[in-house]
Amino acid sequence: MKRLKIGNVELENPLILAPMAGVTDQPFRLLCREEGCGLAYTEMVSAKAILYKNRNTRSLMEIHPQEGPAVLQLFGSDPEILGRIAAQVEDGPYAWIDVNMGCPVPKVVNNGEGSALMKNPKLAAQIVTAMARQMKKPLTIKIRKGFDDSSVNAVEIARIAEGCGAAAVAVHGRTREQFYSGRADWDIIRRVKEAVKIPVIGNGDIFAPEDGARMMEETGCDGVMIARGAKGNPWIFSRSLHFLETGVVLPPPSIEEIKRMILRHIELQISYKGSHAGLFEMRKHVAWYTAGLPRSSALRSRINQAETYEEFYAVVCDMTDQSADES
Repeated sequence: MKRLKIGNVELENPLILAPMAGVTDQPFRLLCREEGCGLAYTEMVSAKAILYKNRNTRSLMEIHPQEGPAVLQLFGSDPEILGRIAAQVEDGPYAWIDVNMGCPVPKVVNNGEGSALMKNPKLAAQIVTAMARQMKKPLTIKIRKGFDDSSVNAVEIARIAEGCGAAAVAVHGRTREQFYSGRADWDIIRRVKEAVKIPVIGNGDIFAPEDGARMMEETGCDGVMIARGAKGNPWIFSRSLHFLETGVVLPPPSIEEIKRMILRHIELQISYKGSHAGLFEMRKHVAWYTAGLPRSSALRSRINQAETYEEFYAVVCDMTDQSADES
């Protein structure tokens, strides 16, 4: 199995948990790590928010000692601020620092950040240069295929980033205009891989254990980043890793395994965020864990009404695979 090395950091395996706002918090990263994830990204953090000492950013930046390698992802559009903050935070418990150039969310794009940077290669170059000059740890970028179909420039941006000091590039095979619709274009990942010498991480449409191996074979990419395929499914890492090592597809988790994972997740959430916030945060996770399961709609309704851990526990323990699917 191919090992992924970025700068002076070598990972146990090439399977990476993508940054997802509202999803890849510390509890979820820990679960994915326990299931074999080679590395996880934090939720993206505003460089300006760090600069102005916004209290909400502190929890986003915390890394648990048992997480193993983790990456802090920053976003912004001011080269001076990004360079300054990268130098300030790189001594933290991060394998490297990443800058987001792919987020499609309107409030981010309208500020000239995220995927909006792909429309401004000159500014993207200034950002990478400013950050790389002030850092000792590796700097990476995460981009998309392009902003829209008329401006597919992932290859150009990747070359610019490499020339300005980036140690690796992650490529999502969709344009900003697509958001998460349609199919990811893996061919653009292959084209980027052929255009640069730094490692390339492929991202987009990894939902089954075989998908990561197929992406690496078809594109030549050095690592695979898993995003939506990990929601409610930390097992995608252990199952994908097993497939990479043996060529055998393990069966999906049983109802009992799902129940155990949900209960482990809520315990981590409560420990990290407190009872009230932890229970509230778990509602969306339970919806992902139980999608397609028998009586999942009724289960989600009961979970959304649970106000204590005891009530939550009782609902989860009632999960059964004996009823017809009502989801």
